Amino acid sequence: MSWITQLYETYEQCEKVPEFINLKAKTPLIPIYHTTQRAQVEVVINGEGKFLRASVINKDDQPTIIPCTEDSDARSSGPVAHPLCDYLKYVAGDLFKFSDSKAAKKSYQEFEKYITFLEQWVNAASHPKLSAIYRYVKKENIVQDLINYKIIPLNESGKILVKWKGNKEDKPKIYSAITSGNSPESVLVRWKVETPNIPESATWLDRSLMNSWIEFYGKDTTKEWLKMNRGFCSITGDNNGWMVKKYPAKILYSGDGAKLISANDASGYTFRGRFTDKNGKQAFDVSSDVVQKAHAALRWLIQRQSYKNDKQVFVAWAKAGIDIPDPFSNTHQLFGMDVESENSSQSIGDVGQAFAHKLSKQIAGYHSKLGATEQIIIMGLDSATPGRMAITYYRELTGSDFLERIENWHKSVSWHQNYSKDVKYIGAPSPKDIAEAAYGQRIDDKLRKATVERLLPCIIDGTAIPQDLITSCHNRLCNRVGMEAWEWEKTLGITCALVRGSQKERSYKMALETDRTTRDYLYGRLLAIADYLEYSALDKGNKRPTSATRLMHQFSMHPYKTWKNIELSLTSYKPRIHPGLLIKLDNLIDDVMDKFSSDDFINPSPLSSEFLLAFHSQRKDLWKKSESKDKTENITEELGA
Repeated sequence: MSWITQLYETYEQCEKVPEFINLKAKTPLIPIYHTTQRAQVEVVINGEGKFLRASVINKDDQPTIIPCTEDSDARSSGPVAHPLCDYLKYVAGDLFKFSDSKAAKKSYQEFEKYITFLEQWVNAASHPKLSAIYRYVKKENIVQDLINYKIIPLNESGKILVKWKGNKEDKPKIYSAITSGNSPESVLVRWKVETPNIPESATWLDRSLMNSWIEFYGKDTTKEWLKMNRGFCSITGDNNGWMVKKYPAKILYSGDGAKLISANDASGYTFRGRFTDKNGKQAFDVSSDVVQKAHAALRWLIQRQSYKNDKQVFVAWAKAGIDIPDPFSNTHQLFGMDVESENSSQSIGDVGQAFAHKLSKQIAGYHSKLGATEQIIIMGLDSATPGRMAITYYRELTGSDFLERIENWHKSVSWHQNYSKDVKYIGAPSPKDIAEAAYGQRIDDKLRKATVERLLPCIIDGTAIPQDLITSCHNRLCNRVGMEAWEWEKTLGITCALVRGSQKERSYKMALETDRTTRDYLYGRLLAIADYLEYSALDKGNKRPTSATRLMHQFSMHPYKTWKNIELSLTSYKPRIHPGLLIKLDNLIDDVMDKFSSDDFINPSPLSSEFLLAFHSQRKDLWKKSESKDKTENITEELGA
């Protein structure tokens, strides 16, 4: 249960920071015993509990902070009301008059539970907004007011119109605010109370009202009324704390029903034979306040700084709330490194050193904020079923260790990345980019999740990059059928980054290495020269993949045999290019050929992914040294660079 401790301590530290608890912020750290729900209707009353007006809430403004109990926060389908804001079947005593649905027929019983709980709160606390809402709700006239105010339409029988079938132009706003397939009677209502002495009318932005609920809910009399038990909290050490009854859901979003901890198998499995009851005292028990704070912190972190893929979530944070590098971002997103310029006067041979220097400066900035002993937590979550969530990855690191590992990843898996004309940088790709490079843009969600999960230990723990991912990227790159130019360029940069990161002992540079004479590297250079020669001969309006790139798969499998075919195909293109450039390219081919040993050149074995590093480096070097800068820019643009 270390994760609960860390999240609890994170909440304790972050609730002291004003910017984190600002209720008007985009993602505030919400108070305990509160949750976030999407409200569709806003009802405005005055301080005397008189209806003033109502409105349908735009979807962007629907997330609303509301008070909750342990039971209501964890409810799935049972009739358990939230204390203040809730669905019509709870807050409206007149819903059954305007609907024949099963929920409406039972709604008055649920309304009675809601009003009883609200009355308990009103009697224990003296808050003007709370009293006004209670007086209004007791009138049992909410649905009638919403009908009169043209919020909820009726059908010919005088019942709530479940589905709009008329013209789209005349469609009431309520049908756009609710989820498709739902009826207007399923809307959640939030309150505004307008009084002369209180400037903030919204209940979800009133800190005093929230504190009133926390104080009321924390009273011993309230806990006893709710039949909660005292016990020993394993996190705080409190020997007489109020123990949690039900663990919260809604971790990923307001409609999420999955829980991290649950014990509802009292029949059948009976706690897997390990325990005799679900109270937790036989294993590990936690107080209600600790659970609320831990889950509130987790929800806040997920909304604020997580990587999400369907029901898979990864989040990394510092307990003090200090900004840290996101392990799931590429170098350009993470550090805002300058976009690589094709016209840079910087020597291409200095690129790797300059990149490492810039990266070290960026990391040093995080070091100054974090400190060596600040604790960093990385946590992965995934929902196997709609009701169950698991922790798939968990690590605790010091700030210095975390930053060192992030820096090592971005240094070792760095290469020239060419995503588009505007996104071009030197650095590491993100795990999501790697998954798409390996399996295509239409990758299945399950495969993407599995790939990202496999890459996280490579970033955080420094484990080796899975060889099958490199092989998949290699094969997709060499078989470019169906890939557009920009996608092929992007895959080339990502593949080279993975190859370089997997071969740390060879220390490949991010530039052409003319002194490297391995067979695979030299063959990669030859392929790049052939590609450049043919591309230079093509008309500007007829740019297409060259024979070198189209035959890349065959070349990687049978380099000696395929090179002869590529070299012969160049004969028809040589007369079309500038004589000076042709002489340079012919001399370059001869220079590379001279570096082969005879046995290496005729060796029939397939090439390793090393040839891609040479191909990309040689190709880039040729573009840099092109006689015509305008021609180089045109080639780069047409290739999707």
